[in-house]
Amino acid sequence: MTVTATSVGESDQLESRTAPAARTWAERLVRLLPAAAAALSGLLLYVSFPPRTLWWLALPAFAVFGWVLRGRGWKAALGLGYLFGLGFLLPLLVWTGVEVGPGPWLALVAIEALFIAVVGVGVAAVSKLPGWPVWAAAVWIAGEAARARAPFSGFPWGKIAFGQADGVFLPLAAVGGTPVLGFAVVLCGFGLYEVVRLAVRRRRTGEVRRAAAAVGLLSLAVPVVGAVSARPLVSDTAQDGTATVAVIQGNVPRAGLDFNSQRRAVLDYHARETERLAAQVKAGKAERPDFVLWPENSSDIDPFANPDARAVIDTAARSIGVPISVGGVVERDGRLYNEQILWDPAKGPVDTYDKRQIQPFGEYLPLRSLVGAINNDWTAMVRQDFSRGTKPGVFTMDGTKVGLVTCYEAAFDWTVRSEVTDGAQMISVPSNNATFDRSEMTYQQLAMSRVRAVEHSRTVTVPVTSGVSAIIMPDGRITQKTGLFVADSLVQKVPLRSSQTPATRLGVLPEIALVLVAAGGLGRAVATGLRGRRAGDV
Repeated sequence: MTVTATSVGESDQLESRTAPAARTWAERLVRLLPAAAAALSGLLLYVSFPPRTLWWLALPAFAVFGWVLRGRGWKAALGLGYLFGLGFLLPLLVWTGVEVGPGPWLALVAIEALFIAVVGVGVAAVSKLPGWPVWAAAVWIAGEAARARAPFSGFPWGKIAFGQADGVFLPLAAVGGTPVLGFAVVLCGFGLYEVVRLAVRRRRTGEVRRAAAAVGLLSLAVPVVGAVSARPLVSDTAQDGTATVAVIQGNVPRAGLDFNSQRRAVLDYHARETERLAAQVKAGKAERPDFVLWPENSSDIDPFANPDARAVIDTAARSIGVPISVGGVVERDGRLYNEQILWDPAKGPVDTYDKRQIQPFGEYLPLRSLVGAINNDWTAMVRQDFSRGTKPGVFTMDGTKVGLVTCYEAAFDWTVRSEVTDGAQMISVPSNNATFDRSEMTYQQLAMSRVRAVEHSRTVTVPVTSGVSAIIMPDGRITQKTGLFVADSLVQKVPLRSSQTPATRLGVLPEIALVLVAAGGLGRAVATGLRGRRAGDV
């Protein structure tokens, strides 16, 4: 074969053209890598949440998040933080669009991810400070604190603590509630990245500052040691005796928004399941309960305004012979309330609790005129806004003080704590998840109740119209649960407790402290940046 000068020249020209093109593609891939890593690490964080028990995946998720943000400018950090938020929240909250379509789901995620985008800016700002994992973890908790309060009274769904019901860090909930539990997980994740970063640096240069290495190792070790040290705070010992509780899941005629479209059907289902349990008790096949707990919306029509509904509940209460907590929608003085009603078998209704943390776009419609202009169907779904209750709900049921936390309220720290400080010896979380079909929502909410059980050291019962209903011990263990969309009842003797954990006593103080730490870190980062620019100008 003869190679001419011309062919060699053409080959050189081809190589000269392809080499820059290859470099361009490689450079583009390198530029896209942080964005892809941010979105995928957000997805990894989602996978760590229930119904999966892969809680430990939160650590590498935050390690990668720390890697993509370290040393970034605020614009890049804002975009990377938003991608992390989308990767996390899009799959986590997909249940919000099960019955109403993708519009509300995508709008909710787009808004909530903005909070995480701002957190990304904060993490990037503190990432060059000594001890940065501590500052950065506090910034994340500050972001969660903001999300739990705004807009429209907040949306705490997706708090890192709620993904840790099966994790080794869970006892920290009893120390300082969801903020301390979440801080420990995030700190450990950022600490993991710092240890890996310093190990790589040492391999390349042979030099690592001892202080930086110590911070990385402590960020990994201290949360784990703290969780182990907090184990004595977690106990299911009965301090005030025991109570035998019955949780009723009556099921619904159909899933979806029209679960209660058949008049009185949901109420009849729950009355029927209660009467079936009463027959089992009479036959000696089930233990007699001290009281019975029905779900939210278990009476689909107002028993105060409808004599037939009242008669059905009266019959069910007399059949079982003990008090029942009944969930209903009640109209009083022209206002709607999502209400729990304490129904005595002899006296009828004797006490009520009105839900205080009502759900925006579900139980009331903010910006009604604007929403109506966008889509009239959405305003039709919430024809009349519910009103908020004003007082904690603690029912005295056969001598036991039962704190009521209705469904959505379980996501909010203050609603659960208020019941315990008001004397609740156990907690019930009556819920209605029928509108969300077989989505992950019910499992995410169940995990919240498990965290609350440990946070306040109380037995937690979760009666749900369509499942999953459960009984949770004060140490977070589920001892009984039902399936989805089945009629069933759970009966169990549970411990009653009156002592208060540090988390209960401290309330919001740990969260305030962490927000102040975040503010201190951000202030220090800004001051350091200003000094650097002034030195450069000189």
